[in-house]
Amino acid sequence: MMIGKAIRMERIMDRQTGKTVIVPMDHGVTAGPILGITNMKEAMRQVAAGGANAVVEHKGMVARGHRRSGPDMGLIVHLSASTSLSPHPNAKTLVCTVEEAIKLGADAVSIHVNIGNGYEKEMLADFGKVALSAAEWGMPLLAMIYPRGEKVKDEYDPAVIKHAARLGAELGADMVKVSYTGSPETFREVVEGCHVPVIIAGGPKMGSDRAILEMVRGAIDAGAAGTSIGRNVFQHQNPTRIVRALSMIVHEGADVEKALDFLNHPEKTDSENEPLGLKLARVS
Repeated sequence: MMIGKAIRMERIMDRQTGKTVIVPMDHGVTAGPILGITNMKEAMRQVAAGGANAVVEHKGMVARGHRRSGPDMGLIVHLSASTSLSPHPNAKTLVCTVEEAIKLGADAVSIHVNIGNGYEKEMLADFGKVALSAAEWGMPLLAMIYPRGEKVKDEYDPAVIKHAARLGAELGADMVKVSYTGSPETFREVVEGCHVPVIIAGGPKMGSDRAILEMVRGAIDAGAAGTSIGRNVFQHQNPTRIVRALSMIVHEGADVEKALDFLNHPEKTDSENEPLGLKLARVS
């Protein structure tokens, strides 16, 4: 790996654990200014305070969300887009380049590809172009690959998730983001067949904190390299604490009960018996 890419990877993944807690906030293109990301600077402040390793943004939000203070975290600029208003929402198109992302200070770029639909051909061609450019610049590439379209009966079927993850590795991604398959046993097959770090998506808003934490614990037990959870973080009643709870599982090996106990008791401190904000300020 090029030294430039290796250094950038350490800005979006914890260099000690080799894992990451990413918070995607690119939803404004798809769905507009939804709850939790109306004020991007405040949304960034909250997840940074929780210890997020990186965030995902579209290019126009980088300046709007830049905090100029507080804990540091990596920046992943998202290169592709579609809207929920489109008659073809699964068809992603490139709206940014690797070079633009570099000028914005990005530590990595990401691309979204949906497979199993009539627009797969164009999205795979874009994937190839982005992978080439990212490799030339030493820029880490996160590929978000989802089986979505008329050829897909169940987008959470382990067989199609395995295919999606392997596709990302085959076409040059440095990390792949896919949906969780529902169990550590089936997700382990996804990880073993991919050959680059695999992180899980958060999916739709979940009904409980326990469900989120159990999904993450299962993925980590299966060998996942972390999480990339959006709505279930930035729409949480306390984004800072849910990020911290996720980090306890991803980076510290905490079980669900310990993370849930921390999340449900705001008066409690973290594992070093120090208030969360003070600890993060000290280590930043």
